Amino acid sequence: MGETKPVENTEKADSKKAAKKEAKKAEKAAKKAEHKAASGQSQSVVADENDVSVGKYGNLPLIRSDSTNTNKDRKFIYVKELNKSLAGNDVWVRARLHTVRARGKQCFIVLRQREFTVQLLLNVSETVSKSMVKFASNITKESIIDVEAKVVQVPTPIAACSQQDVELLASQIWVVSASAPQLPLQIEDASRPEKGDEAEGLNIRVNQDTRLDNRVLDLRTPTNQAIFRLEAGVCRLFREVLTRKGFTEIHTPKIIPAASEGGANVFTVSYFKGSAYLAQSPQLYKQMAIAADFDKVFTIGAVFRAEDSNTHRHLTEFTGLDLEMAFNYHYHEVMLLIGNSFTEIFKGLRDQYQTEIQIIGQQFSVEPFTFLDPPLVLHFDEGRRLLGEAGVEVGPEEDLSTPAEKLLGRLVKAKYDTDFYILDKYPLAVRPFYTMPDPETPRSSNSYDMFMRGEEILSGAQRIHDPQLLTERAKHHGIDLKKIASYIDAFKYGCPPHAGGGIGLERVVMLYLGLDNIRKTCMFPRDPKRITP
Repeated sequence: MGETKPVENTEKADSKKAAKKEAKKAEKAAKKAEHKAASGQSQSVVADENDVSVGKYGNLPLIRSDSTNTNKDRKFIYVKELNKSLAGNDVWVRARLHTVRARGKQCFIVLRQREFTVQLLLNVSETVSKSMVKFASNITKESIIDVEAKVVQVPTPIAACSQQDVELLASQIWVVSASAPQLPLQIEDASRPEKGDEAEGLNIRVNQDTRLDNRVLDLRTPTNQAIFRLEAGVCRLFREVLTRKGFTEIHTPKIIPAASEGGANVFTVSYFKGSAYLAQSPQLYKQMAIAADFDKVFTIGAVFRAEDSNTHRHLTEFTGLDLEMAFNYHYHEVMLLIGNSFTEIFKGLRDQYQTEIQIIGQQFSVEPFTFLDPPLVLHFDEGRRLLGEAGVEVGPEEDLSTPAEKLLGRLVKAKYDTDFYILDKYPLAVRPFYTMPDPETPRSSNSYDMFMRGEEILSGAQRIHDPQLLTERAKHHGIDLKKIASYIDAFKYGCPPHAGGGIGLERVVMLYLGLDNIRKTCMFPRDPKRITP
């Protein structure tokens, strides 16, 4: 039989092994901590005496608006302004580090400023040290950096950048604000074309939830920069067009005592010892302004809808562009003014935002938006007839379903070659209580919807300005008269006939650009499943 080792010796051997293992573990942890400390130190140049670039690269101290800052008079130029007319000039640029690639004694960097990019080159030379090039190659993506560089005209265009005729030769490079090394999404991936890159083998996609969870990063893509500049343009044009037409901009309450649309889809909020609601629409207050002799008014502001709609075109909070106007004899005076205002806005986008439209078109397949001047107006029954010919029957007192709207949009496009049209004389049964009934056809109303690419972007009508008829219609809809007493009272002292409409800003931009989801045109979207960021 073999000799059995004493238990004591075995325990001692195991103890030595464990101690040795712990020692190695401690040594490894110490090295890791040392490396981490070294990388965490200011990179503002820990170099030898032979570094010819000392004082020309590193991390800037935190900018705290210090009056003693020696760099405060430095003049910066925008990336979009860099062109061959500046060749030979030394410039300062502050931008994000989009990509970085080191190759031997060279470092290639793409700088990004909003939707504009330019190539920056560092070469080891008599004035640029190896240490400076190494420092630059280790700057993390998305960091904000200051660069002093010479503008150089290039012999062949740099296809990967927006500024294709020039590049920058760096003489100084400073980190203003460093980005974390690990990014939840890559800007290059989030910027890839939606179609067409399968042939190149680039199947990387950033899904919508990842984009929205990391919205600050996602918004940095050139496409998003362009989308939201164009969206700002819609607001500006809306304001300018209506101001020229004699409208006054007003601001209405967002906390209201009763549901403004007469429905149940409202957000209830605690209001001291009682309850109130978030406004579904500025409708009632626009009308009060007309009753107060403001004649023509518009407002731009948040609108809230507690609809459990998880669709491509619905949000629980969106930006409403609303207008109301007194007229003389027929509500078409207002309807056509609104339609012509859209035409002016479309012309403004076409003429003033070509750059943004082209940038968006590089990522998404954007079909040019078509419209007629003056806009096409169809009677609701004509729309029903076109749908009937296509095999879709809509009753005379029914609303159009979303599929029916989209089909009608395609039919109108094919017949009239327009992406924008107006559908007039909707059934009374499907409109809010304050809509004026059609005096000649009882089942119809003096109301209209406006469409872009087959989807509704404005719902409007002549409003009831007679308090007795308004009361009757409110009762018919089962509305508590006590909650709208101040609204009805507004018409007791004389009110001109008037009409108007409400527009969803995000939906207009989505449809003008032919995008597939309204979350692409809302900076921080709110829907039944998302309330962050």
